[in-house]
Amino acid sequence: MTLALTAPVNAAPGKTSRHRSDVVDSVSGLDMLLSDAALGPTRRMVPPVGVALRTTKALARQPRTVARRGGALVTELAKIGLRRSAVQPAKGDKRFAEPAWTGNPLLNGVLQGYLATTETAKSLVAEVELDWADLERVKFIVSNLCDALAPSNNPVLNPLTWKALMDTGGRSALRGGRHLVSDMMHAPRVPSMVSPKAFKVGKDLATSPGFVVFRTPVFELIQYLPTTEKVHALPLLMIPPTINKYYVADLAPGRSIVEALLHSGQQVFMMSWRNPGANQADWDLDTYGQAVIDALGAVERIAGTPKTSVMAFCSGGIITSMVLAHLAAIGQGDRIATAAFAVTVLDQERAGTTSALLDPSSAQEAVKASKKKGYLDGAQLAEVFAWLRPNDLIWSYWVNNYLQGKTPAAFDILAWNADTTRMPAGLHSDFIELSISNALTKSGTATMLGSLVNLSAVKADSYVVAGIADHLCAWESCYQTTQLLGGKSRFILSTSGHIASLINPPGNPKATWRTAAENPADAHQWLAESELNKGSWWPDFTAWLAERSGEDIDAPTTIGGEEGLLAPAPGTYVFDK
Repeated sequence: MTLALTAPVNAAPGKTSRHRSDVVDSVSGLDMLLSDAALGPTRRMVPPVGVALRTTKALARQPRTVARRGGALVTELAKIGLRRSAVQPAKGDKRFAEPAWTGNPLLNGVLQGYLATTETAKSLVAEVELDWADLERVKFIVSNLCDALAPSNNPVLNPLTWKALMDTGGRSALRGGRHLVSDMMHAPRVPSMVSPKAFKVGKDLATSPGFVVFRTPVFELIQYLPTTEKVHALPLLMIPPTINKYYVADLAPGRSIVEALLHSGQQVFMMSWRNPGANQADWDLDTYGQAVIDALGAVERIAGTPKTSVMAFCSGGIITSMVLAHLAAIGQGDRIATAAFAVTVLDQERAGTTSALLDPSSAQEAVKASKKKGYLDGAQLAEVFAWLRPNDLIWSYWVNNYLQGKTPAAFDILAWNADTTRMPAGLHSDFIELSISNALTKSGTATMLGSLVNLSAVKADSYVVAGIADHLCAWESCYQTTQLLGGKSRFILSTSGHIASLINPPGNPKATWRTAAENPADAHQWLAESELNKGSWWPDFTAWLAERSGEDIDAPTTIGGEEGLLAPAPGTYVFDK
């Protein structure tokens, strides 16, 4: 992949089930944290010199605001000292659920002082006059520092530490120390969210029956066994993210969208990326784009059809969109029956906090770092992701694993999230380049396999899914895909976050999703005009796809093609470490 033209730079780019859902919404994704993954997340705890200087100047220009906020804090601290303060943690703040935080006068005073001080800091930042990118960076840094300084993270102050010590006769401290040493020895250097022995791929995860029917040095193609007597004539090819394993789409029985699609009569094929190393450093967007085309060709040969639907996830969606534009450019756009994009951002302008944290200088440093190593380590990226939501992904496990000496509860999504893969330096560089220039929004700026990318030339109907609580891929940015593609789009907004919006099987009474008949240019106008639907969006998707998947035919009695059955699902590449 190259940028065909010089593009302008966008500088602004033991738990309860409820707790588990919060954590799920905070896990995974790729997008524009690739620079931090190469350079390290701790740099986000300290603002760049330029941002610090601009923030200082902005505060100096607002002395009344600073004086008002400072005076209010002094007054509140005085009330706390006299035990007259009404400051309390927000309802549902699990950090301070232990009754001792409010029942013990000393702990309550410490808690109230912390809450008053951090609220002042966050309010002051919200009022400072900075441009969007600088403001997002400062808010992110202040929020992380406030979370880190919470008294619940202090082993001396947290009453859960003392309770665990008494309940275990001191063994909790020994276990906590072992957990800490074990976690800090290897990347990602954050508290473990799940035991590595809690799940086994092929036994507990990625269990849908099927076989590897095609293999290249870049990917394996899995064909799943039909589960219905009749199937739709046009098959579905699924393209997973390029970091983490494919089985986010085939997580576990009852929680697998692959399983749901098979039960709806789809012929389902899945790409499983190889875990690259330093020898594959030159693999780039063209390499992965060609892999998608190779997979598409294999599906067409095996299913005996000239058309295929595709469903892509996150970074896999970026690659897929460029491949579809390439096919349109060479006159083969009719090979695609439909295209589905899940939590995929093609328009990087103001794409949430991650977009604001990416700047040209850090991008260049990140590219150099991965080029020197030959790849970007997925474990490093997982560490960066964790620091995006530290209360959910860092500090809650800090308390559980280290202060209380407990083993984290087993949860399948977190096991998948910990099963990271590497990203070759070439692909890393191309993704950074796409993001920093926002190239996919500018027709003819990027190329795929020699073709100028024009997303408006993609005429197939599309199904676009986003999560309203997604902190990695802002739903408004995902919505922009409906404006970039040339075909008719159906946009679905789940009430979940990044991963929970994907793992959304029917049966959850709290699940909802929104859609609308039209897709206006403004995302918030769409939201105002959308209708709320209860339940999972999966049945809506399977029905939408069925209408566009051709006639019903007898399910094939044999699967695979010329290469035969190379290995049972989940294949061999999924086990590469």
